[in-house]
Amino acid sequence: MTTRRSTPITDLRLDRRSLMAVTAGGVAVATLGRGATAWAQDKPEVTVGSKDFTEQIIVSEMTALMLEEAGYGVERQLNLGGSAVVHQALVSGEIDVYTEYTGTALLAILEMELPAATPGASPVAAEATPTAGGGMDAIFPIVAAEYASQFNLVWLDPLGFNNTYALAVRQETADELGLVTISDLVGQEGDLTFGATQEFVIRPDGLPGVSAAYGLSFGEERGMDSGLVYGALDGGDVDVISAFATDGRIPQLGLVVLEDDLGFFPPYFASPVVKQELLDEDPAVRDVLNQLAGKIDDATMAGLNAQVDVDGMEAIDVARAFLQGLGLIA
Repeated sequence: MTTRRSTPITDLRLDRRSLMAVTAGGVAVATLGRGATAWAQDKPEVTVGSKDFTEQIIVSEMTALMLEEAGYGVERQLNLGGSAVVHQALVSGEIDVYTEYTGTALLAILEMELPAATPGASPVAAEATPTAGGGMDAIFPIVAAEYASQFNLVWLDPLGFNNTYALAVRQETADELGLVTISDLVGQEGDLTFGATQEFVIRPDGLPGVSAAYGLSFGEERGMDSGLVYGALDGGDVDVISAFATDGRIPQLGLVVLEDDLGFFPPYFASPVVKQELLDEDPAVRDVLNQLAGKIDDATMAGLNAQVDVDGMEAIDVARAFLQGLGLIA
């Protein structure tokens, strides 16, 4: 479990913030723990986790920076692994908050089916723009209720973007095979190699599901680290990959995203998920993190991802500049 502790006067852990302590005999400078503010305040330390890909790390850095700005001590446990790993870390108390996606929560974590209200209309085409109703799709209230009852976890307000899965190919492959939709792969996929993360290869909303829905059987399937997937496609090692709709490498590499014409992939709106225990101890955490609600649309998230994956910037620097631009941190 994450150890909760207040920030006492004697806590002299180093951090980027320094507080000026005025004493009767003069001024003493004390450097306190990460995110600590005035000694009079009593705030819990928050452990922020993330999955193992760029977008997750950027958004989790935003979470950590906003908490630090509000005076919380923060421990970062980023790049932990796939969805199941990070979810279990939250449930077990190893972390206190991370960002999850509605479709992932429903299908991969809860192992439930899509609601009738979401019959699979392609979320990329179905208003996955600025906030699409703030990300309050038909799946959100379902996962929020189930997480509360099953895990004692709270879904905060959606950030706004919908990072749905997609299948992508090189432009020359699309031109040669006449690929526009995923259905266009049928009958040709036996000669193609499919590349994806290890998680996508086994998830029900990943390769098994999309293959069953479209009747696909690729000649070879390769699971790999998330950082290698796009390079494998660009280098010709694979022919088709699973991509993220908000990935900045798609336009940078000139990839073609195939239309999900059967609407297999559900919405994947992103929201912070927090332990109820933390909110019980300090309800203000909700207000701090909800400042970012609805402020990141698909194009914005893709641009932030590209700053890391294409331009080589550090995720924390990208996150900090974005939050400063919004006036959420100094």
